Amino acid sequence: MKIVCLGDSITYGFPFGPQASWVSMLQEALEAEVINQGINGNTTSDMVRRFDRSVLKYNPTHLIIMGGINDVICAESFDRICWNLREMIEKAREAGIKVILGIPTAVDEPGWEKLIARIRRWMKDYAREHHLEVIDFAAAFYDENGQLKSELLLADGGHPDISGYQAMFGQIDLSMFE
Repeated sequence: MKIVCLGDSITYGFPFGPQASWVSMLQEALEAEVINQGINGNTTSDMVRRFDRSVLKYNPTHLIIMGGINDVICAESFDRICWNLREMIEKAREAGIKVILGIPTAVDEPGWEKLIARIRRWMKDYAREHHLEVIDFAAAFYDENGQLKSELLLADGGHPDISGYQAMFGQIDLSMFE
């Protein structure tokens, strides 16, 4: 089994580095080859552009895609974000790779959060329609009343702290890799 994790800084493990990321925790838990292809600042358009060299060249069995927050911050359109995600999913499936969608995490900025929530809903609906697995990373950042657990975020309101990355890992159902 070989898993590529494609994403942005929250996949990379910013600002602590890849060793603190949920990707690193996944590798430890599965004792499998897990390749961190998170790049700080990446949008879904960036991920589409680098898809062949960041994903296909590794010939993985599984791909976890997580993105969309930087797109919202950069004022990318909802339609473009969805198109990009669909493009990557279809390319991976054509290559025989099992695709898992990572639902974008919380952002402590109401305007952006509203747009990111729309992307989350679209991703979950798309996954249901196309029989894809989902890791609801966003769920780690809300309590049972739907209140943001801001203590899991750095002062920037967008990046997880160490406990936030651990909470993200806690959302992964390891049985989806069996």
